[in-house]
Amino acid sequence: MEKFEYKTLLTDVKGFWGGEVDPMAFQAQLNELGAQGWELVSMVPTAQSQGNTRWILSTLKRKI
Repeated sequence: MEKFEYKTLLTDVKGFWGGEVDPMAFQAQLNELGAQGWELVSMVPTAQSQGNTRWILSTLKRKI
């Protein structure tokens, strides 16, 4: 049976109303984790008020 470890990544979404993410920096961070063996499993935006995204919660996994 395969075994995995999990990691969560909380990305702060900038801007007064949220919604501003530097796509190149975000991609670079995900690529660095991918090079370490982490596989992105899911991404969920978290809302603050009035439906604006405040954070992006990413879940990653890799084999132990």
